[in-house]
Amino acid sequence: MDWDSFLAVHSDLPREGPGEAADVGWALALACLPEGAAICDAGAGAGGDVAALLTVPGARVLAIDTHPGFVAQMRARFAGEARVTVEEADMAALGAHPAGHFDLIWCAGALYFLGLEEGLARMGAALKPGGVLAFSEPCHFVDAPSEAAVGFWEGYPVRTASGIAAAVAAAGYASLGARPLGDAAWEAYYAPMEARIAALRPGADGRLAAMLDLCGDEAAQWRRVRAETGYLLTVARWKG
Repeated sequence: MDWDSFLAVHSDLPREGPGEAADVGWALALACLPEGAAICDAGAGAGGDVAALLTVPGARVLAIDTHPGFVAQMRARFAGEARVTVEEADMAALGAHPAGHFDLIWCAGALYFLGLEEGLARMGAALKPGGVLAFSEPCHFVDAPSEAAVGFWEGYPVRTASGIAAAVAAAGYASLGARPLGDAAWEAYYAPMEARIAALRPGADGRLAAMLDLCGDEAAQWRRVRAETGYLLTVARWKG
């Protein structure tokens, strides 16, 4: 990965993955969190969902991400917000916190870095009994997705909604609801990125031009396959 070129495209974008405040609001309505809830945004990227998570009265949000650039962006974005703590850490670092610590773990488009089964287990260990995990996972919306739809996820073992639900149940959760992320959630990520690509294109050297092509192609590819595949947002209560 050419990180300098990647950061030229991604630095200071409002989001580092598909989503919108309405998705967080839907999940919070299902979760019915207590006042003062302890929330973790796992794989928070640039912190695009933190403000929506803070709508829970008195909530305290721990936002973690592995990338120092995104961590710095979050720290600047929420400087002076006493209810937000930002850590540079991977999701495995949730084990460094007391077991059964969180009322809610929000994991938008990042659980797949661990794999679904491992991710569900790790998140469960960090949740209080009766705590809630809300996560978006790659999903095929049709039984026989096209080669392009399969290729969009670059080899990740994508399941259907029923397959994700079965994994959630087997891991010891009770599903509260699931729905696909809508087109607006994806455009909230891709539209600002495409504006950045257009701004950087004039005068870009070869390395940067290659990254601009890569990022632009991803957005174009999603638009071709969006009826067949995307993210499924699942909200589930931990029974452990």
